[in-house]
Amino acid sequence: MPTKQLFKISVNIPEEFADALMDAVTAAMNPVFPNYDRVFATSRVTGTWRPLPGAKPYDGSVGEITKAEEIRIEFRTTEKDLSAVLRKIKEIHPYEEPVVDVDAATDWNAWL
Repeated sequence: MPTKQLFKISVNIPEEFADALMDAVTAAMNPVFPNYDRVFATSRVTGTWRPLPGAKPYDGSVGEITKAEEIRIEFRTTEKDLSAVLRKIKEIHPYEEPVVDVDAATDWNAWL
């Protein structure tokens, strides 16, 4: 039965910040996969939002719907490194309110 708790992190970010985020996250965590580091999946997505009064958007204007091409970055981290990784995302991400998904995962090798 699996015992190693992992988390799958997903975050959308403007493309010009993607490499900086991946480098910072890599530096903030121990490798999850033996013999590999900086393991990420990326895909292009379109984000959309409407800033409300009081917002200070990185892109777009208050009250107007904005659409932007972004990179979705997905990776795994351990419970031990989760807080450090989330702090790095917040530090690098240019958005006032970045959307970060944190899902529980399992070390699939533990099932073998």
